[in-house]
Amino acid sequence: MIYLKSEKEIEQIKKPCRIVAELLCDLKKILKPGITTNYINEQAESIAQKKKAKLAFKGYRGFPESICTSVNEEVVHGIPSSRILKEGDIVGIDVGIVVDGYYGDGAVTAAVGRISPDIQMLMTATEKSLYLGIEQAKQGNRLSNISHAIQSHVELCGFSVVRDLVGHGIGKNLHEDPQIPNFGLPNQGPILKEGMVLAIEPMVAKGSWEVEILRNGWTVVTKDKSFSAHFEHTVAITSKGVKILTVCED
Repeated sequence: MIYLKSEKEIEQIKKPCRIVAELLCDLKKILKPGITTNYINEQAESIAQKKKAKLAFKGYRGFPESICTSVNEEVVHGIPSSRILKEGDIVGIDVGIVVDGYYGDGAVTAAVGRISPDIQMLMTATEKSLYLGIEQAKQGNRLSNISHAIQSHVELCGFSVVRDLVGHGIGKNLHEDPQIPNFGLPNQGPILKEGMVLAIEPMVAKGSWEVEILRNGWTVVTKDKSFSAHFEHTVAITSKGVKILTVCED
């Protein structure tokens, strides 16, 4: 069942979303060769504590750490560890925050030092596809128009949409209906309505879209070990159009 949020609830959801955005901005700044993904996790915990915010992922369905750090061929759900980042790596950082019972969710993929032009193209195409998908998140549209916009741009750029993972609704729960695939034909699925709050998150591979889960039971990687990028925003469909909630406001 898809839960429509009131204006008051959307105002509540804005609180964790803004912290998600600020945290992601802060974490991108610390990326450099020689640090570990554990260090990123520790910094996230420290920043969240200063903001008096609760990180949502730790313990969620048994996830062992506070954020997800997915490196290179890791698509999502990378577990922070002693892995040392090196020049040319890319890291997907996925953060969830809960404030007063409402959730916000967002992700970015960022470079560690200099990266190759083809990997930069992968990241740029993935981020652009997110915004093209968001443009379709408007009243009266069908849900799959978001999916189709993402897939069309990704494939035009020569990359592959990961098909085993989806975006989702969000609000009083981290994951709610509807599921939002990043591929599909247009004009299908539920009609988008005012009050829907969605976490839209293209996950894109440089090579094949096929993935597998590592033995840790969490980390999703590309089968062909090609690099992958992941960007995510939480958005609300309002009477004035779609509003991106996971942005820093002046």
